Amino acid sequence: MADDTNDVEALIDLMARLPGLGPRSARRAVLHLIKKRGQLLGPLTDAMAKVRATARECLTCGNIGTSDKCAICASPKRATGELCVVEDVSDLWAMERAAVFKGRYHVLGGTLSALDAVGPEDLRIPQLVNRVEEESITEVILALPATVDGQTTAHYIADHLPGTAVTSLAQGVPVGGELDYLDDGTITAALRARKAF
Repeated sequence: MADDTNDVEALIDLMARLPGLGPRSARRAVLHLIKKRGQLLGPLTDAMAKVRATARECLTCGNIGTSDKCAICASPKRATGELCVVEDVSDLWAMERAAVFKGRYHVLGGTLSALDAVGPEDLRIPQLVNRVEEESITEVILALPATVDGQTTAHYIADHLPGTAVTSLAQGVPVGGELDYLDDGTITAALRARKAF
């Protein structure tokens, strides 16, 4: 490549580090941004600079917002006594997209993992226990991944919240899913979680 493309290559390299983007996808995205620089590149750099300056983690739940307390934690309407525990902010946002949960959230920042040496003190589990006591939480809903680490984390949390109703999301066949395309673990979970029709 010629020297005048070094900046473009640097941008492609940075974009390729984003989740879901490999080198080819990053190259296509950068080329598109350059072609549409008037409509996209300028506003994108402005938005990124603003987010860099203002984005912060909610001190209560761990969500990302622009103040020390996110809009969900600040809303009195969300004080239902229900607390949904998720692994990461992306999981919180997915729950919000569904628009069915009206309580508050708690982001752990990961799951327990002996292999990766991630213990309870590395996650926001102590803050969770404190919140349950301080906020009069009546139900903790565990919306954690259906993995070994996710289930280990769920059991650990349930063991440390005696006297509090702890539930988990149902697992199984997704809406619109066909059995032929599902893995054995999903079919097993769906069969075990069956209910009256």
